[in-house]
Amino acid sequence: MSRVPSEFDVLADEFALYRSHLVAVAYRLTGTVSDAEDAVQESWFRVTSLRAAQRAEILDLRAWLTTVVSRICLDHLRSATVRREQYVGEWLPEPIVTPLGTPIGEDPLEAVVRDDGIRMAAMVVLDKLSPEQRVAFVLHDAFSVPFGEIAGILGCSPEAARQHGSRGRRALADADPPPRVPLAEQQAVLEKFMAALLTGNVQAVAEVLHPDVVLIGDSNGKARTTRRIMVGAEKIMRFFSGLVTLYEPEAIAAARALMINGDLGFYLPAKPATAGFRALDAHLDAIDIRDGKIVAIYDLANPDKLTRVPTA
Repeated sequence: MSRVPSEFDVLADEFALYRSHLVAVAYRLTGTVSDAEDAVQESWFRVTSLRAAQRAEILDLRAWLTTVVSRICLDHLRSATVRREQYVGEWLPEPIVTPLGTPIGEDPLEAVVRDDGIRMAAMVVLDKLSPEQRVAFVLHDAFSVPFGEIAGILGCSPEAARQHGSRGRRALADADPPPRVPLAEQQAVLEKFMAALLTGNVQAVAEVLHPDVVLIGDSNGKARTTRRIMVGAEKIMRFFSGLVTLYEPEAIAAARALMINGDLGFYLPAKPATAGFRALDAHLDAIDIRDGKIVAIYDLANPDKLTRVPTA
């Protein structure tokens, strides 16, 4: 005799349908995988802690959960603004890393990376917005939440929420992050770049870099990378040319391609020092491409942000 599903079973099944959506909302709002997952889990605790009569009053569970997750993330963003004042160097979003060539599975994080708005370039721009601008822009433009509901989350008037969203939209347009290019083009550019590094061919490195290329490192002082944003092909070319003399060729040759927030990147595993060469910290590098050249390199070296990199 089959068991009749309980109210809790039905609720759990419905929540599972919305988990990928909620993770997408939370990750866009926080830029941190662990915080996004915590916010989604907290929304589950809150809905299950309601009395049955209170849950019965929820007309749209997806919308209710989105509101709860957004409020949790807004609180996180406001406190994170203070915490990042003590961060050493630049801060980059925690990456969502998936193996290259592996079909997307049921993991909510793997579903999230299908969206262009999760690209590292777009996430970096979002991180420059105020908490209110970020919440208003993401919820309205990415998830079609009405400004009336956003106002309730932000604790402001609908007109003020609309202004926050407009400012966020304008900031993204001004930053003009490059659109995602086909994977085959990404592979061709990355292969040229890695081949140039391996051979130490300075001219070949220069040819694959966009004139306006930027390099942003994130280590929080826990690994070696640039602490300031580097701008310009010539400066970055000299930077990489110096690096290839410091680390043994086998360390760079160990790089393997991965998908980072839905785009191609590469992972350099840590390698101990050898005679004449420095120890290499682990690095995860995401790239953006414009006009067939690398226009941005995001060098993630903070070990706290590399814990989810696939081991093989």
